[in-house]
Amino acid sequence: MTVKKLRNALDDLPRKADDDCLQELRWLYDRRDLAEAQRDLAAWLTKWSTKYPKLTNEVEDPIGETLTFYRLPRAHHKPLKSTNMLERLNEEIKHRTRVVRIFPHAESCLRLVRALCVEIPEARLEDNRYLNRNLLKEQRRERLRAAA
Repeated sequence: MTVKKLRNALDDLPRKADDDCLQELRWLYDRRDLAEAQRDLAAWLTKWSTKYPKLTNEVEDPIGETLTFYRLPRAHHKPLKSTNMLERLNEEIKHRTRVVRIFPHAESCLRLVRALCVEIPEARLEDNRYLNRNLLKEQRRERLRAAA
């Protein structure tokens, strides 16, 4: 969910802020691996901390959470960095609840939403278009071999 973290960070940036600062922050998510991203993050913090201290303080703590996708195979980075999956789930919930229109009580609506939240990820996991599970299995085998 890097998009949300970036949007929150932008709230602390003046409107006439330097475009280079924002572009460099976005580029952190295009690195090849976690070590490279962390190295560039440290350089970014050093470079911009004097000009935009509130922004760098806001970014420094939570940005580690947004870099966890680097632990997965590179083919999975793009879908995990976006909010597309979450937005698709919200659209599906909206669509299904509009079909019903009137729920007898709040519990019935909650049951429908829970069922959708369980059903949709299972369908996506079975379909390799979103995340290829074979890549995850292969990566896991490699890590087990390396640990042994």
